[in-house]
Amino acid sequence: MSRLVVVSNRVPVPEKKGAASAGGLAVALEAALEKRGGIWMGWSGKISDESEPGPLSIEERGNITYALTDLTSKDVDEYYFGFANRMLWPICHYRLDLAEYGRTEMAGYFRVNRFFAHRLAPLIEPDDVIWVHDYHLIPLAAELRQMGLRNRIGFFLHIPWPPADVLFAMPVHEEIMRGLAAYDVVGFQTDHDLENFAGCLRREGMGDMIGEGRFTAGERLFRGGAYPIGIETAAFAEFAKRADSHSMVLKARHSIEDRSLIIGVDRLDYSKGITQRIDAFEHFVTNNPAHQRKVTYLQITPKSRSEVPEYEAMQRMVAEQAGRVNGALGTVDWVPIRYINRSVSRPVLAGLYRLAKVGLVTPLRDGMNLVAKEYVAAQNPDDPGVLVLSRFAGAARELNGALLVNPYDIVGTSNALARGLNMPLDERRDRWRRMMDHLLRHDVSRWCDDFLGDLAASPV
Repeated sequence: MSRLVVVSNRVPVPEKKGAASAGGLAVALEAALEKRGGIWMGWSGKISDESEPGPLSIEERGNITYALTDLTSKDVDEYYFGFANRMLWPICHYRLDLAEYGRTEMAGYFRVNRFFAHRLAPLIEPDDVIWVHDYHLIPLAAELRQMGLRNRIGFFLHIPWPPADVLFAMPVHEEIMRGLAAYDVVGFQTDHDLENFAGCLRREGMGDMIGEGRFTAGERLFRGGAYPIGIETAAFAEFAKRADSHSMVLKARHSIEDRSLIIGVDRLDYSKGITQRIDAFEHFVTNNPAHQRKVTYLQITPKSRSEVPEYEAMQRMVAEQAGRVNGALGTVDWVPIRYINRSVSRPVLAGLYRLAKVGLVTPLRDGMNLVAKEYVAAQNPDDPGVLVLSRFAGAARELNGALLVNPYDIVGTSNALARGLNMPLDERRDRWRRMMDHLLRHDVSRWCDDFLGDLAASPV
């Protein structure tokens, strides 16, 4: 069996025994690496004070070699905070108004990808299979090809891929598309993302789809496919069941008393639709007097990329909005919105999912959104909650038991909250069962196996 080499912007090196468990993606990739033997290479998260980072830091853990590199502050500013998060991220989330293009940042993005390639290449053996992850590292395969590597190289994009009219607003979209064409397999979250990619190739005259999942671009022939990422469904369900008796979850249950809990869990990001969601909750409470003082909305939103000005402004905006709603609607013994601006441990989060009558997952645009899947997996089969889900999340292509909403439609989302809280038990069970059966069949291990199977079958 070929050795697997995973490359990602950040590397979740396992912590010491007793530390919080990693998320499902890390678990699946670690399992694949452990099975095959392999390397996980990426940025250490550390910033070097030198003009050139020191050598790779190598850590052996079982059958896996973790290879971490530091970056300079210039690298981080230009590659990560600059082009990746001020150009690629907003463009891929359809936010042309927030995209900031700078030639310096663009050059830094390609420079750091070249740097990654030069650090990775000496570790590669001829039969290794390389799997590159996410928008930070799109040019990596092209850099490796220029160095003479002929290995199978696959790429998976964790965020959406936009249609041509959005992508072409990016001045270097041709270079980005050529970067993707250097891979043997390019994976997207949904069939819609795959269709957008094919449309971009066709519109630019760079290539086309020539068959089911087969593409050409110049002289390159490669595969493209939709590989919806899953979670560790069965394990998370058992985890949530045990977490139901966690001391912090018991305290939360006691503190909300007999009120129905609505939960939203998001990284602080403008793509998540948090402000629209708060508006929808306010509309729901205002227009459903029977639910006033009988419902609590818990929004858990850890800080995100606080060095980027847009995120700092958003943090203030969300906090002020939650405070305004609480001031207008709250009473001495009822706070309508509980807003937590920090991370919550995984056991507590699983227990809170299980406690919530409604999971409110309404991004304006999302590649997949694993919160939606975790919420479903965490439910009590005898008395499951209801998932209210944005039709613009990739998960909406799979979770056919959710109440789908347009997050821009405040009244529509408000009505879905009312429907979810009032839904009969039989309908809740039926909707939950359909979603849970799908998630059990399409878990994160199957996602991993499906992608790597196609990559192994691709021509070299």
